Amino acid sequence: MKSLRQRALRGEILAGTWLNLASSLTAEMAGRAGFDWLLIDREHGAGDEEALLHQLQAIDSSPTCAIVRIAWNDGPRFKLALDLGPSGIMVPYVNTPEQARSAVAAMRYPPLGTRGVARFMRAAGFSLEFDRYFAEANECLLTIVQIETLEGVTNAEEIARVDGVDVLFVGPLDLSVSLGIPQQFSHPDFRAAITQVIAAAKSAGKAAGTLLANAEQIGAAIADGYTFIAVGSDGGMVANGMKTLAAAFDAHRSHSTF
Repeated sequence: MKSLRQRALRGEILAGTWLNLASSLTAEMAGRAGFDWLLIDREHGAGDEEALLHQLQAIDSSPTCAIVRIAWNDGPRFKLALDLGPSGIMVPYVNTPEQARSAVAAMRYPPLGTRGVARFMRAAGFSLEFDRYFAEANECLLTIVQIETLEGVTNAEEIARVDGVDVLFVGPLDLSVSLGIPQQFSHPDFRAAITQVIAAAKSAGKAAGTLLANAEQIGAAIADGYTFIAVGSDGGMVANGMKTLAAAFDAHRSHSTF
């Protein structure tokens, strides 16, 4: 099992990007590109469990670790994703320490948690690697909780102290909306909120993460204290690339060759 957990907890800068197209091909491209981790988005991204499986298989051909964002903090969603073999799970809208503890429990086998045990699943090599996987999963799987609301910010210190929470990941757009300042990421209230979350993570020995719009923001994000950082998405890269290419024709469209 590929694991990022100890690297994240040591505060290493870990680079990622979003996969929201449900494409095994863009997942394979991203895996070969040199990222530390890739986020397969099952909250807002396209695709179903079969597409998730194909993306995980594509990423496994590379050294990159796959993280799955499930749609909600709900036990069955953890089981479905974890049994397919990712390196961790991202959980949206974690607002309280109770919700964080519920997420951690769903990530772990008994007696530390409530994850169901099965031998014949992809994560355990279809039973061939079950003993090793069962022995290591609780310590190796990465648990990322998203802080996306004012309530989550207010409770960030308690959430960060929950044993088994590894990364506090700021969802910038949702958080800005929750604060009543949509997309105003330089607003003092937004800046104060992320400072509070990053400080809470650091105080508890956990990592702080976020999603950036472009590579120019990486230096500032690291200066803020983020270490688990994603930039952009496969969908955004494809859309922007196509738009740029199509726009290259604009200057020539008024000139007829006839």
